[in-house]
Amino acid sequence: MLCVTFLYNLGHTQEEAARRIATEHRITVPRRTISHWISGYRPITTFHRLRNVSVRAFGGRMLKERTLEHQQTYEYKVHLSKLALTAGAVPPDVAAKVKNYLLSVFGDFPDDFFRDDPTANPDRQARSVPDANLSTNPVQSAQTVAMRSSKSHFEILPLVRTEKQNLANDLAALGLLLAGKNRERHPAVQDFMLANDSCTVACEVPVYLTAEEIGYYKSKGFFVTLPQSPKPVTGHIDIVQARNGFIHLLDYKPKAREIDPVNQLVVYALAFASRTRLPVKALKCAWFDEKDYFEFFPLHAVKAKSAQASA
Repeated sequence: MLCVTFLYNLGHTQEEAARRIATEHRITVPRRTISHWISGYRPITTFHRLRNVSVRAFGGRMLKERTLEHQQTYEYKVHLSKLALTAGAVPPDVAAKVKNYLLSVFGDFPDDFFRDDPTANPDRQARSVPDANLSTNPVQSAQTVAMRSSKSHFEILPLVRTEKQNLANDLAALGLLLAGKNRERHPAVQDFMLANDSCTVACEVPVYLTAEEIGYYKSKGFFVTLPQSPKPVTGHIDIVQARNGFIHLLDYKPKAREIDPVNQLVVYALAFASRTRLPVKALKCAWFDEKDYFEFFPLHAVKAKSAQASA
């Protein structure tokens, strides 16, 4: 039934979804049953609010995809319809800058920044390709290897992490039902949210933060203790959403309550702000699983309260 909802919200009709299920799974499902399934999940699959206008504008071509060979393989995806509608969720200038950057990844993008990193994201170890020729000299490695945001550790200012329940928890729980193996958890959650909620506009978004940009933040009074390495700090944001006036940068983390990826998310925020030319105050960060959701303002991690108005 989740496959039906997934197909329907990607622009397929109920009849088309039924035919796909029959062809791929050899199961015949009456249309009335399909309609009942779709209606039953509506409180969670909020894309139904946008579906009609999205189908009129994009039909079944709502997703734009690109495979990124960045040491590991990442499936970068953008929901074109939701991206076109972001001006209704965030200020129009913010929406325009986010749209410009997300679409620029399909063009002349500096992929080489991401290809020298021998360290694997711990959430994706199955896709790791270790480099046997990497120098063990830390000075040489720092000069030749990009630092991954997931491996960054640095001092930040005290901040409040808010624990709450979010629709992302329910969406993750449903998405996980489509994952057959552990390594499929991330893409299953990402794809389900991209197709079925009303605010996820992209997943596996590549970002990088250069030494010059770190220096710029420092010159503006930001408390940024990242080293200014010759190689950029790189990462891939699991989920980017536009809602309630902010751009939300989300990381799906199994066993979210047991970990603290604030450093990683702060790097994501600084890098995303740099790439889009947005102020950091336009962003919120969160990590979550099917049970827990923790969010914070990244600006609070790098800027004293007395100076936040101009950030």
